[in-house]
Amino acid sequence: MELGKELSPAQRLATLPTKDREAVIGSLSSQEKVALLYSWRTWARPSQIAPEWNWRVWLLLAGRGFGKTRCGAEFIRQEVQGNRAGHIALIAPTAADARDTMIEGESGLLGIFPPNERPVYEPSKRRITFSNGALATTFSADEPDRLRGPNHDLAWCDELAAWRYPEAWDMLNFGLRIGKNPRVVATTTPRPTLLIKNLIGRADVHVTRGSTFDNAANLATAFLDEVTARYEGTRLGRQELHAEILDDVEGALWNRDMLDGNRVTEVPYLKRIVVAIDPAISSNADSAETGIVAIGIDERDQGYVLEDRSIKGTPDEWARQAIALYHTIKADKIIAESNQGGDMVKHTLATVDKNVPIRLVHASRGKRTRAEPVAALYEQGKIHHVGAFNLLEDQLCSWVPGEGPSPDRLDALVWGATELLVGTQMPPAVLPSGLSQSNPWAIT
Repeated sequence: MELGKELSPAQRLATLPTKDREAVIGSLSSQEKVALLYSWRTWARPSQIAPEWNWRVWLLLAGRGFGKTRCGAEFIRQEVQGNRAGHIALIAPTAADARDTMIEGESGLLGIFPPNERPVYEPSKRRITFSNGALATTFSADEPDRLRGPNHDLAWCDELAAWRYPEAWDMLNFGLRIGKNPRVVATTTPRPTLLIKNLIGRADVHVTRGSTFDNAANLATAFLDEVTARYEGTRLGRQELHAEILDDVEGALWNRDMLDGNRVTEVPYLKRIVVAIDPAISSNADSAETGIVAIGIDERDQGYVLEDRSIKGTPDEWARQAIALYHTIKADKIIAESNQGGDMVKHTLATVDKNVPIRLVHASRGKRTRAEPVAALYEQGKIHHVGAFNLLEDQLCSWVPGEGPSPDRLDALVWGATELLVGTQMPPAVLPSGLSQSNPWAIT
């Protein structure tokens, strides 16, 4: 593997003999040295510089560690300093992501400006004010409606492929209508979502692709050795390191079209809701995740996947996560797989909340036999995802029966769907108080 073959001007400077390099730097004044330090065109690799033609969207599909966040932040800085943007939208998968990555992160907006030009961040207002008066406001893609009103002339969308509600993209574009040339830079590790596929096919979209290894010169050797040893040659490595958009896996029970065709943003009245758990058998660094998925059923016997809160953690941690979800969505019961220590699973949940109703289920049939009826319900349009669940959907579309163990998120989903839609139907539950009729699993 050839690492770091694309060099920035700064890296080319570093290849000079020590004497020549010191002479170049020594000839600069203090002011010029500061300017050099904050000159993105000096430090950036060619693929990290915004394209020159009149694009509408710059879609940067790159692996982990490529420097995507820095690209997005530096493009915002470039447009602000050039007085080409005054009303900017910063959208991340969640509000915490916008704050922690786009604003306060190492490559975020607060860190890339020279000290005398550093913007002012007001977290309570979700707003950044730049030295020339330009404003940037943060948004969560989990709340698309917040983007309905504001108008913008520039937007930075981070981890676009991980947005749970792609409708946030539509709401953003309706408001991207002021200024001479409103544009979007979207930085993301790719997934084969419908939104990403549609953007790649547009004539006004410039697509930049890059891998983790393009930035090898700036990444820790231990990190590169670890990800190479663990993920090189795997589907996860192809996606997360080399930024490939992977097609559906032949033989998998689920596919992307099946999921996209049944996706919804609103939920009707649900007569039953369960939280399904597929517990991990250990809690060390190499342990599997504990699958925790919430699913409901409406009065027409249509299923709705409401949440995926799967985690890697101790029994106490996954029990607290599952029970918190049970209370948040006011579920009827918890369904837990009991093959790996059923009494332990029940006891662990009871130590967190002894009043939660728990039903243990035992896998007496093979994984394929359990999964096929659930996949068939998807194929018939009877199970819908409320928004996108990227990690769960990656597992659904990549697991081939008979080729390795089924992933834990998938297993939890299958247990929940089997309880509500494949197994014996239970009498309708009374709608709990405090829930909206239009979206009854969300607290009002």
